[in-house]
Amino acid sequence: GNVMKLLSENYIFYMRFRKGITYFFLIVLSIVTMLPLLFLLINAFKSQAEIIRNPLALPTSFDLRYLKTAFQAIHFGRASIYTLTLVAVSLVGIIFFSSLCAWMIARRKSRGMKVLYFLFVAAMLIPFQVIMYPLISILEKVSLKNLVGLIILYTGFGISMSVFMMTGYIKSVPKDIEESAVIDGANIMQAFFYIMLPLIKPMTITIIILNGMWIWNDYLLPFLVLETSDFKTITLEIYYVKMTAGQYVSPWETLFPSVLIAILPLIVIFLLFQKHFVKGVTAGAVKS
Repeated sequence: GNVMKLLSENYIFYMRFRKGITYFFLIVLSIVTMLPLLFLLINAFKSQAEIIRNPLALPTSFDLRYLKTAFQAIHFGRASIYTLTLVAVSLVGIIFFSSLCAWMIARRKSRGMKVLYFLFVAAMLIPFQVIMYPLISILEKVSLKNLVGLIILYTGFGISMSVFMMTGYIKSVPKDIEESAVIDGANIMQAFFYIMLPLIKPMTITIIILNGMWIWNDYLLPFLVLETSDFKTITLEIYYVKMTAGQYVSPWETLFPSVLIAILPLIVIFLLFQKHFVKGVTAGAVKS
């Protein structure tokens, strides 16, 4: 009896110790992850002189005039409308094509579908820099170095990962549900839009968040495609704030609040849909 009691106490101590170590590392990791955001936040309310003197110090006063100046400098109203249009249209294309493709891959057990699936997976491994210049050259030849061309690029680049994630999620949805709808008189497209799409809502929201954050934050593609266009995304506007200040001058009192303004919508959207995001990622990982 004493031996069992001692073993039980030792086991409880071991489990508490392991949990404590786990929590310690998670807290440290969270702090490290939050440090860049904290650094951005404390410098978004400081003058140029304060930032240069000590960028790690807290601001003497939380002056909102720097946010107002940044709001005007990056033309936030106009740039956000342009960027939201780009994000929304690209996401519609990504969701539409990737969901249909993933549905066919998940439901049809054939060698051709397996090959197609692995082609999408392989496309995820190709660095954009490898095809960057040939792709931009082709766009220039077909007169697509504009908003339409940029939407096509984002849709194409976003499909491979979306198909990979959606295929795994759709495999977890019972096929009997679609077959019942077809027996009741629904055609193939009705079964997809009225049955399948509502069932994969968590994964759809996950893909919207992942691709939406990528498109909203992306700088390289808009810079390459829209260099001669009047259309400027938020990231391009922040870049031109730096460029107009001069090669050897960094307007930190404008740049820091500009970046803060640019990321705030993403933080709000993620907080609103984080439950669906986590559910979609974990459910999709089970079958993929």
